[in-house]
Amino acid sequence: MLSVLADRTYRHLFLAQIVALLGTGLATVALGLLAYDLSGDRAGLVLGTVFTIKMVAYVGIAPVAGAFANRWPRRSMLVSLDLVRAVVALCLPFVTQVWQVYVLIFVLQSASAAFTPTFQATIPDILLQEDRYTRALSLSRLAYDLENIISPTLAAIVLVFVSYQALFFGTVIGFVGSALLVVSVLLPSPQETTRRGIYDRTTRGMRIYLATPRLRGLLSLNLAAAAAGAMVLVNTVVLVCSDLGFDDTRVAIALAAFGSGSMLAALVLPRLLDHRPDRPVMIGGAAVLVVILLGLALMTVINGVGWTVLLAGWLVIGVGYSTILTPSGRLLKRSAHPEDRPAVYAAQFALSHACWLVTYPLAGWLMTVAGAATAFVTLAVLAAIGLAGALVFWPKREAEVLQHTHENLADDHPHVRHGRSHAHPYIIDDHHPHWPPVTKAGYPNTGDE
Repeated sequence: MLSVLADRTYRHLFLAQIVALLGTGLATVALGLLAYDLSGDRAGLVLGTVFTIKMVAYVGIAPVAGAFANRWPRRSMLVSLDLVRAVVALCLPFVTQVWQVYVLIFVLQSASAAFTPTFQATIPDILLQEDRYTRALSLSRLAYDLENIISPTLAAIVLVFVSYQALFFGTVIGFVGSALLVVSVLLPSPQETTRRGIYDRTTRGMRIYLATPRLRGLLSLNLAAAAAGAMVLVNTVVLVCSDLGFDDTRVAIALAAFGSGSMLAALVLPRLLDHRPDRPVMIGGAAVLVVILLGLALMTVINGVGWTVLLAGWLVIGVGYSTILTPSGRLLKRSAHPEDRPAVYAAQFALSHACWLVTYPLAGWLMTVAGAATAFVTLAVLAAIGLAGALVFWPKREAEVLQHTHENLADDHPHVRHGRSHAHPYIIDDHHPHWPPVTKAGYPNTGDE
């Protein structure tokens, strides 16, 4: 897996991701303390609003940013967005009103909504071989999981010596470090081949995404991952502290079990995906989530979820969660031309976070008003809907090369120079706005060019 780090450009981008994640993790801890400092017992309400603002920015800004990502050089865009995030983080220690926090967080998360999909879309342009790109995706997943462990630990060490405001300066260092690493390498910047209007540019990523069967399946799997992930991230503290009566240390251990499962899957997936298609692996991950959520619901009804059972459940949910998310970049890369990738990655970013925008409040509300069993069952049903959607939308027998016919292109158009009916690797674009019809056998026609 580490062999991909031999590529200097990718190595610098990976290091940029790590330092930015560490900075973001420090900011997460500092925001909780800032919210308490400004609003006392209402800190939970403030943080809930902050996370809602984050999701709204992700869902609303990402498609717009993705539409214009090819108007500027990738490196200049990424560095500029890192510097915007650094400036916002630099302002946070000096706020005195809650509304100021809301405004700054919206700006910060809007910059992140533009940065992250563009960054993700750049990696497949650097690592062209799919096996190397798969290993890069696993490293990225590991980085996210390790950040969840390292950032709180680092914050705890720093807080022994200084006040929480200093954590924001650590965030500034993280974003500036990310900018310096990005500026140290040359990045490919695929350009559009056709001038497009604002509406066309803004909706292009979504249209490509929703017209591609495997990506519709991915969206359904995102719902399954968000349902299980929300149960873990929102309700662990309630299950551990209220239901089991343990202290905050056990909360950290339970979340670490979830992260450990995710890391385990990320380590195993590259070799597994070398020999297995994405579809059965990812759908298997969703099935695991449904089974474990239902099993934990049954345990809750029968005898309550004990500590050991909770740890085991969270570990396996982490495996299923990562099994869905880690390979998703492979599907996005396969489903868009290089110049369209920023828009398609932005669509994935927005749509996946729209799933979280539903499951986050739902998980908390169900746990509060109806208890753990109902929360487990309802989120299991939601995950099952996602699993069923993937089975329906993503054809079981998927072919890269599809037979199709062009009726609307002019006779002298270069794309039909070898005939209106032909076959080649199929990607939604201006010449192929719709997916080919499905045969009676249940899968698209295939053929050779």
